[in-house]
Amino acid sequence: MENATVDAEQIAQRSEEVLHQLSHAVDGQKTQLRLLWAAMLTGGHVIVEGVPGLGKTLMARALGAVIDSSFARVQFTPDLMPSDVTGTQIFEGNTGSFHFKRGPLFSQIVLADEINRTPPKTQAALLEAMEEGQVTVDGKPEALPQPFFVIATQNPLEYEGTYPLPEAQLDRFAMKLIVDYPGEEEELAILRSHHFAQRREKKISSLITTEELLHFREWITQIHAEESVLIYITSIIRATREHPQVMLGASPRAGVSLLSLSRASAVMDGRSYVTPDDIKGLVAPVLRHRLLLHPDAELEGMDADDLIREILRSVSVPR
Repeated sequence: MENATVDAEQIAQRSEEVLHQLSHAVDGQKTQLRLLWAAMLTGGHVIVEGVPGLGKTLMARALGAVIDSSFARVQFTPDLMPSDVTGTQIFEGNTGSFHFKRGPLFSQIVLADEINRTPPKTQAALLEAMEEGQVTVDGKPEALPQPFFVIATQNPLEYEGTYPLPEAQLDRFAMKLIVDYPGEEEELAILRSHHFAQRREKKISSLITTEELLHFREWITQIHAEESVLIYITSIIRATREHPQVMLGASPRAGVSLLSLSRASAVMDGRSYVTPDDIKGLVAPVLRHRLLLHPDAELEGMDADDLIREILRSVSVPR
């Protein structure tokens, strides 16, 4: 694993540079930015939840600025049609033929803003893109650019007129990040650095090429995970299905996401091997959107994070 160690150190250094750049635009979200970058390193899509004004959209725009890639923002609304996202066939009168006009999904980083405000038919247009890296228009598959990364945001309030994402689509997201209010010092920093004539992401310079990012992704798959670590991940996933207050537990895809992101976490720390601590730090963001709680648990005021902490305490940690 000597070569992997060298590359792990290189990726760790580059990751530190990226996170430092992102912090110029986004104050008070260090943990969320680290998790977002880990997802980008593995190609797992992310859903970000938080009340308005906390910087969810800014985080996505900042990530688009730090990577030398194409970026598109789609504001999801009740009248948005699937063709508005994927693209459509346009008839050209001068040639008498149809031409495919590509939609915003044909970007390397796509921000799906307020995804729960658009009907299921348009939400479903993302499914094939996220899973297969392509869209089908009039029966013809169209490959999406690589890397392809979706960041979806949603507001946990104002449920009137929203369309909650079905479990099948939620499972396509590698993790769900919860963006909360910043601390007092961080909020003061936001005010000190505010400039009404300049967007905050304009402070960020492009650091990473898409070719470099794809190379990093290749190396991360080689990060070593011992058998005991794999058993630990499996035990956590299976425990979610056996918990009496969980109606729907995590899928095998959740375990794959947990392993991939744990490898990214390890390499961001300059290591060529996964530790149980890598896994424990990622269990909540990887599983919180995949668990369907029993109504009794919700009546008791419990949420997915509470149950995840309970499950983690019940699973033996490998030495």
